[in-house]
Amino acid sequence: MTAGAVARRLGVAVTTLRTWDQRYGLGPTEHEAGRHRRYSAEDVRRLEMMRRLTFQGVSPADAARTALAARADELTEPSARPAARVPSRRVMPVGLAQAAARGLARAAGSMDSDAIAEEIRTCLRTYGTVLTWTEVLVPVLSALGQRWQAGHSVVEIEHLLSWHISTELRMVVPGPSGPRRSRNNDEPIPALAPPRTLLASVEDEQHTLPLEALAAALREARRGTRILGARVPTDAMVEAVRRTGPAVVVLWSQIPDTADPTVFTRLAALGRPVRMVAAGPGWLASRRRMPSGVALPTTLVEAVEGVLAALGGPTGTGASRDAGRRLSR
Repeated sequence: MTAGAVARRLGVAVTTLRTWDQRYGLGPTEHEAGRHRRYSAEDVRRLEMMRRLTFQGVSPADAARTALAARADELTEPSARPAARVPSRRVMPVGLAQAAARGLARAAGSMDSDAIAEEIRTCLRTYGTVLTWTEVLVPVLSALGQRWQAGHSVVEIEHLLSWHISTELRMVVPGPSGPRRSRNNDEPIPALAPPRTLLASVEDEQHTLPLEALAAALREARRGTRILGARVPTDAMVEAVRRTGPAVVVLWSQIPDTADPTVFTRLAALGRPVRMVAAGPGWLASRRRMPSGVALPTTLVEAVEGVLAALGGPTGTGASRDAGRRLSR
């Protein structure tokens, strides 16, 4: 089998296969003169064993060693279809969610950049943005926050993890048969609808990861966005709405100190037909001072479905509302 065929079967990027070959020796063993090496059936079975073990919480290095050491009769037959893609799944199994979170936490604690990226990318390709964010990324980030509050030195870990989360979320694109894909280097970028959603963190708010998760989930639904990033001054926000004429504006606030409803009052005064969304826990204390009609979603599922409804498209995200935890990062 070619690397591309194996990557599709496993639900990983071709670059991930190359990394496993270089780092762990789990590469193709068949070779024909004048042609690229190809994966044998046994090679694929070893790779599938490694994938099963990593989903059970085993580190990639240990999983690779186990797969390489396994006898041929200990390997199961290769699956007839890609094992990692579960397009009809609406809830991530608890055991897999916990195992994925443990694997990511272990990689982050070791500050292993390759392993961090691999864990995040695998979850995104397998379960999509909403479930990956809700059941893997938020729990790990929250645990780091709790450790920091307890006096542990984890700032460097959180910065590294956040950088990789941001990087992988920006690589999310819709696949040919639906969502749940992260882009390979050799894949064309599917066409998205013109950006009619404007995302920004409010003035003095430095957190942006939740907005990047929202943008990734909307890309899975083939909806483009514009992201202004962190600490956007109110004047700049108003001017951006004037210039771009969005259908939806989503403003993130992490803490009450950054949540000033004045920005929504000023946007409403423009008289534009724009759906305003106050995302993030910072807004909860000031919700009574907001103009009428401002939406306050408390989960990524609610935010995605609210934006899609405002844009006039299908609202299904492929994630159950039961999976939606409060957005806290």
